[in-house]
Amino acid sequence: MSTELAEYHTSLRSPLPVLVIGNGPSGICLSYLLSGYTPYVKDKEMHPNHLLQRKLEEFPNVPITQQDLEYLSEGLEGRSNSPAALLFDTLLKPDTDFLGDVDSVLHWTLEPERAIPHLVIGRGPPGGAWNAIEGSMITLSRGDWMGLPDLSFKDWMRTKKRNLRNDRSTAGDILNYYQYYIKNKRLEDNFISGAVVTSVTKITDMENTNTFGNEIIWNNAENEEDKNQGKNVFQINGFIKNEQGPKQNFCLYAENVVLATGTNDSPSWLGIQGENLPFVSHQISALEEALKSKRVCQDSDPVLIIGAGLTAADAILLAHHYNIPIIHAFRRRVNDPALIFNQLPHVMYPEYHKVHQMMKEQSVFKGGPYKGYMSLPEHHAMCFDDRKKCTFRDKHGQHKTFNVSMVLILIGSNPNLSFLPKNGRDLALDTEQPVNSKRNPFDIYPFTYECIQQKGLYAVGPLAGDYFVRFVQGGALAVASSLLKSQRPPNDIQ
Repeated sequence: MSTELAEYHTSLRSPLPVLVIGNGPSGICLSYLLSGYTPYVKDKEMHPNHLLQRKLEEFPNVPITQQDLEYLSEGLEGRSNSPAALLFDTLLKPDTDFLGDVDSVLHWTLEPERAIPHLVIGRGPPGGAWNAIEGSMITLSRGDWMGLPDLSFKDWMRTKKRNLRNDRSTAGDILNYYQYYIKNKRLEDNFISGAVVTSVTKITDMENTNTFGNEIIWNNAENEEDKNQGKNVFQINGFIKNEQGPKQNFCLYAENVVLATGTNDSPSWLGIQGENLPFVSHQISALEEALKSKRVCQDSDPVLIIGAGLTAADAILLAHHYNIPIIHAFRRRVNDPALIFNQLPHVMYPEYHKVHQMMKEQSVFKGGPYKGYMSLPEHHAMCFDDRKKCTFRDKHGQHKTFNVSMVLILIGSNPNLSFLPKNGRDLALDTEQPVNSKRNPFDIYPFTYECIQQKGLYAVGPLAGDYFVRFVQGGALAVASSLLKSQRPPNDIQ
């Protein structure tokens, strides 16, 4: 991959128009939209939203990316706070929240003249965080909500002669679908894997640069120098991971940078004594490895799982499947309305409902309907020691100590933005607090996803407050529309 990167960038005679950092669903969808694939409204196709339908009829032959997204999205309601996300979702999957089966009102045409040269770089293979999820895990969202434009996930599953389970799919199928999508849409040349970004800075007055040593640098031709004098561009530094030799540094230049890194890079810590001991982990993969190596079994001391989210629930289901004794501790009340289990339909998510029932029963190891499981609601972990003991404080202030075999702290994660000045705080809604996808996302313009504090820098996906795949695509639409309009003014609209 490093050779490809070198060949690609030393051939450029000006900065790359767009560099996307992150190769998950957001980056994949954006690459599709920047590759000349253009969305039009189908002839004689009626959208169930009559107000939106009337607006779509006003410019029937104009690509959606060249239209006024704010105007089109007015009055739309749904499960996202982003109007651009709601717009793209309802165009791709009309009436889906009401279990409707209306086909997409969009058709896609490949128009190479609209393509914008770009690269999508990621730490690992395309698919982003889906590479790190155990393949048999069932997705939270319905399987058909995981699809990307112009290639139905359900149709792809049929070609594999497999069906969705309770309308949901496995993480392994989702990852395979995304990687197939890149090949099917011929996007491979836009993707570089194994690239770790260490800094992104904005610079002016570009000077002549060359390739030297083992560092890959954009080669600015002499006759381009005057053209780029005084032009703001981003300098992106990093290295290519190389398992067979020394890492190779790179230095790229781009007019626009899109941050699509997600939030799974840095698991959240409790910040208590002993949290860095070897038997304490912050990723569910540690349990998978312990099961494979038989370091934990049904005769072991309990596995302690801390957290009340879906990742913690997945760990409980995995350990329970192998009859591993479990202690499950969490800070909230079982009937807290904010608890995710109290928000999921029982029929659609029976396995998570089972975990919630386990939490309510507060079973002990010797009996009860969930033998081998102990629930500790409203308990705060105080410390761990090297004898594999954990001390908790309950809601009454009393302390309890348990012997454990291993600890999984699964309380969420934060984005790793160490490559940005001040870890990206200057770009957040609250510049005094760390960036957090739920509580403090990036401050962006809602119909372009450009960072308000930094022109030319965009954020999509969880960094912009969008979580589910069906909604992160709206961020990609907003970015693509913004970039296409700046490269090609919307003269389609007369």
